[in-house]
Amino acid sequence: MRFCRVSLLGCLLVASALPALSADSPRSLKPGDVAAFKSVDDPHISPDGQWVAYTVQSMDLTKDKSNTDIWMSPLSGDGEAIRLTSSKKSENTPRWSPDGKYLAFLSDRDGDETQVYLLDRRGGEAVQLTEYKASVSDLAWSRDGKRLALIVADVDPDAAKEDEEDDEKTPKPIVIDRLQFKRDGEGYLREIREHLYVFDLATKKTVKVTEGAFDDSEPVWSPDGTQIAFTSNRTASPDSNQNSDIFVVEAKEGAKPRAVTTSPGSDTSPSWSPDGQEIVYVAGGPVADMWYGIVSAGIVPAAGGAPRDLTRGLDRNISSPRFSPDGKQIYFLLEDGGNQHLARVSVEAGASAAVDRVVAGEREVQDYALGPKGEVAVIESQWDHPGEVSALDTKGDLVRRSHANDEFLRGIKLSKLERFQATSADGTKIDTFLTRPPDAPTGKKLPTVLRIHGGPTAQYTTGWNLEWQMLAAGGYAVVAANPRGSTGYGRDFCYAIWADWGNLDFQDVMAVVDGAIAMGVADPDRLGVGGWSYGGILTDYAITKTTRFKAAISGASEANYFANYGTDHYQYEWETELGLPWRNVERWTQMSPWFHVDNVKTPTLILCGQDDVNVPLLNSEQLYQALKRLGVETELIIYPGQNHGIRKPTYQKDRYERYLAWYDKHLKAGK
Repeated sequence: MRFCRVSLLGCLLVASALPALSADSPRSLKPGDVAAFKSVDDPHISPDGQWVAYTVQSMDLTKDKSNTDIWMSPLSGDGEAIRLTSSKKSENTPRWSPDGKYLAFLSDRDGDETQVYLLDRRGGEAVQLTEYKASVSDLAWSRDGKRLALIVADVDPDAAKEDEEDDEKTPKPIVIDRLQFKRDGEGYLREIREHLYVFDLATKKTVKVTEGAFDDSEPVWSPDGTQIAFTSNRTASPDSNQNSDIFVVEAKEGAKPRAVTTSPGSDTSPSWSPDGQEIVYVAGGPVADMWYGIVSAGIVPAAGGAPRDLTRGLDRNISSPRFSPDGKQIYFLLEDGGNQHLARVSVEAGASAAVDRVVAGEREVQDYALGPKGEVAVIESQWDHPGEVSALDTKGDLVRRSHANDEFLRGIKLSKLERFQATSADGTKIDTFLTRPPDAPTGKKLPTVLRIHGGPTAQYTTGWNLEWQMLAAGGYAVVAANPRGSTGYGRDFCYAIWADWGNLDFQDVMAVVDGAIAMGVADPDRLGVGGWSYGGILTDYAITKTTRFKAAISGASEANYFANYGTDHYQYEWETELGLPWRNVERWTQMSPWFHVDNVKTPTLILCGQDDVNVPLLNSEQLYQALKRLGVETELIIYPGQNHGIRKPTYQKDRYERYLAWYDKHLKAGK
């Protein structure tokens, strides 16, 4: 089902010890290299505009663990990047103090719960600031640097009791009474919520600002330090809808939050104007559109009043809106046609105004940061490198400020990405991405794999894609597409598959395959298909509709949708799109490829995480059992202890090895 962008770009992580590579004799990628990549994220520019702090995630195959550290690089000049943390536990969420002397960050380096630490950027060890009995998940500095706004979880009342008891005693029953009672990565949900706190750095005292049966997130201080804006769903039944709003509350105990947005959609990501008079935020679309709709940049008076929409007329999704330092423009990430750009628009613009694309082109902008004088840093990736920090110079050109992956990539042969458009059965143009093997001979037809992205409301981009590179290195042409249901092409393009999965999107991806055949690239007798999450779901549709594919890989997929209701965490989405299953049996049956499984002839490899609550394992088990019963060649791979995203480095390596082995067996054997 819907999956984070990170899953589409691949898990970009590092091993502690890698073989030396020679730029004079570059080699192709191997599955073990999945742990050779570093993931750069979360940039923040210092108050003096001289430095950018960010995180670098790495992975160790030997220890089978990941680790995230905080780095900083000069925003200009020739200085080198500096690693600021190096503990055995991860550090994340780096945030500069207003005077630029310190970085606050989050870590569980000294216990089971995540706490706030303070690091002097000039040197020395980090100091632990908080000692809560539950974890901190977010932080924000007040403008005067004297306080921190924190999001802290409620204490689990059963946790302390379990610690005191003998480990061999029988665990207590799990008591559930919430409508939304599970979530991937969290397990079963109880009335343990996250609330807003204020921490005083001088006194080390804490004030709990919000409470109740609600989850609060995304705290942002007003410029004068008297109020905090945050996001929350404070409706009478938060589990039954996705109606989050932007609230403002005085930074003191017992204060009553005041809603400044009241639309029935999901309003998120507040950010104050420099004068404290307005708040920009992500304005949700119509409730009926659910995740197929468009979210835009809205501005609302902080004191209350009617909001204005700045980007609805673009018919494209935006994220992370922020005021420029002078308060005259709004910066945001803009998803459009196979990439995400950094764009901006005038505060005075109307909803149909043209936008200025600050960082665009054939690259994927994953995140960005603004400095005090308009400095801009971005995390951007292209086909030949994972995300790295780059800064805009005075000419508006990007200059790389981090080089986390350069040394390794110098010894690797990569495959250049090509783009073309395919024409679907009804004439719709479909953006397509083609990656050929690095040393593919000209004019020779190649075994070809169609890979399908998750979501369905997501998009492939021209940014780094480790999966494509890995398969291409194995000798395959890889075709991928943004079929209908994908974001980045407008509301109607995305909404076209509403309650109709496996129809238009299936036609679109098959047109992409036909396009690759017509180009003389794909061998029509050696075609494979596969994907993860919704990519696996559309794979399930494909193998029930055609026998053109000689091998399929269905990752974290679902086929019998009746089995998902109440076992995954999408109860709201299922009910919104298909209605209650016992009242809409025909619709649920029509949508489920399970009821056409007799048509499957394609050898199919099935994979899933054992603890996946997004698309639970029972889906993969049922599909495996059906194919086994029908005599279709199949294997079921279960990754113990893993959720929807496979995190263990050895499991990631294993997954690529199995991908290549399965495709090799069925697309290369005897050829």
